[in-house]
Amino acid sequence: MNVYKDKVVVITGAGGVLCSMMAKEYAKLGAKVAVLDLNLAAAQKVADEIVAEGGVAKAYAVNCLEKESMEKAKSSINAELGHTDILINGAGGNNPKGTTSHDYFSEADMKDPDVKSFFDLDGNGVDFVFKLNFLATFLTTQVFAKDMVGRGGNIINVSSMNAFRPLTRIPAYSGAKASVSNFTEWLAVHFAKEGIRVNAIAPGFFVTKQNYGLLFDENGAPTERSKKILASTPMGRFGEPEEILGTLTWLTDDTKAGFVTGIVVPIDGGFSAYSGV
Repeated sequence: MNVYKDKVVVITGAGGVLCSMMAKEYAKLGAKVAVLDLNLAAAQKVADEIVAEGGVAKAYAVNCLEKESMEKAKSSINAELGHTDILINGAGGNNPKGTTSHDYFSEADMKDPDVKSFFDLDGNGVDFVFKLNFLATFLTTQVFAKDMVGRGGNIINVSSMNAFRPLTRIPAYSGAKASVSNFTEWLAVHFAKEGIRVNAIAPGFFVTKQNYGLLFDENGAPTERSKKILASTPMGRFGEPEEILGTLTWLTDDTKAGFVTGIVVPIDGGFSAYSGV
């Protein structure tokens, strides 16, 4: 039995590397995929690729921080594809205004105009990161989970390794993703009697457009930060986007994971299990 045949899967941030791969996988499994992204051109490219392979997909421009924008998209999705069965909250990201220059604080940092210390972090930048990750997940769920009331469904949030152990330099992103994990647990309990399961995946280190400049220099060689990441990942490599798909499709399969809710699954090559010794 194909559990995904004609299911409607809504994915935010679907123009990106990881979420576009998710969209294509669900389409291959027979689902109808709503490809949502702030960048319509990026979303349309993904939808066109799915359709070219014989799948069903439509692209929608959506700002996940504006409820009205999502309500408009939901109306179109309901009319063109049907009611949401699976929601994947993939929209998120970091901002340089919430990132320090160094791993460790030094008093000298406060005297160097080219260094951004903890004391230089911009409150508005930190606020934006929390909105982009937590609030976007919250608002998107408010809009699309309404389709699941009385029907059941699945919600997948995208957390991060930062939620388990905060990485250096990115306090805003680490804190925001920790809030996504916490919200996943809260929401799973809140919706438990309604037949709506809520889980999250926590990817380790995958190469995307957002982090490429942090992981590789202009010549394509690994940066020092990249080397530190790989040294702390027992499998000694970055993940491939396809390696997220098995966990994802297991979590949203009611015949295989029907009693699973409120968990955050690391997909990290052993990063979260390694003490460094």
